[in-house]
Amino acid sequence: MTIFLGLIIPFAGTTLGSAMVFLMKDKINNLLERLLLGFASGVMVAASVWSLLIPSIDMAKEQGVIAWVPATIGFILGILFLLVLDNIIPHLHLKSKEPEGLKSKLGKSAMMVLAVTLHNIPEGMAVGVALAGALSNNSTITIAGAIALSVGIAIQNFPEGAIISMPLKEEGNSKSKSFLYGTLSGIVEPIGGLITILLTSLVVPILPYLLSFAAGAMIYVVVEELIPESQIGKHSNKGTIGFAIGFVIMMILDVALG
Repeated sequence: MTIFLGLIIPFAGTTLGSAMVFLMKDKINNLLERLLLGFASGVMVAASVWSLLIPSIDMAKEQGVIAWVPATIGFILGILFLLVLDNIIPHLHLKSKEPEGLKSKLGKSAMMVLAVTLHNIPEGMAVGVALAGALSNNSTITIAGAIALSVGIAIQNFPEGAIISMPLKEEGNSKSKSFLYGTLSGIVEPIGGLITILLTSLVVPILPYLLSFAAGAMIYVVVEELIPESQIGKHSNKGTIGFAIGFVIMMILDVALG
């Protein structure tokens, strides 16, 4: 039951955020959007450090490996992995008119959903790897710590769900369809997490690398997309404030529960 909750909580965050399209009469306020994007960035950076990189280093020490080697290799590979996906998957970012990735005949709405789905891939990996580490009875990762990461990801998924469903409505989609698309963008998280857990017996020896790999992938999303989008236009300090709040909340969750 605990494992199921760990997998489903982040997806629930995306779903609840997407449901905001039924409550908001107009488009999301620009200042609020920046605040939420900054908040999501702060959560992801703190989660990358406390829930992924530090456990990776500690686990490497327990295995008798040079502590920084798995963290460095995994982190770089995670960055490269998202870089490749970013250049292959056709997607369209918020505030952008030019799609990225391979040329495609997909509609604007579909490519906006793919952009958020791309964000969610490393988050699903992170939760799955943390749960796999807890299941392996490794002393550096506890079930409570894995659940703390899951809750933190869910908290930042809430604004992400709203940020994708509202623009979809602005593009002419119905509220129901916008909600559905926003929800579907998060389905990769429990799927990716479940696959990782099913392969637990195989991934245990390389868990330090996988933890830092997930961290690198998440940091790529933050630096490449979330922070730049939170800083567009005037009052960019709202994004910075959101980042600080998200970072502190995730740090407290991880230290208190981990």
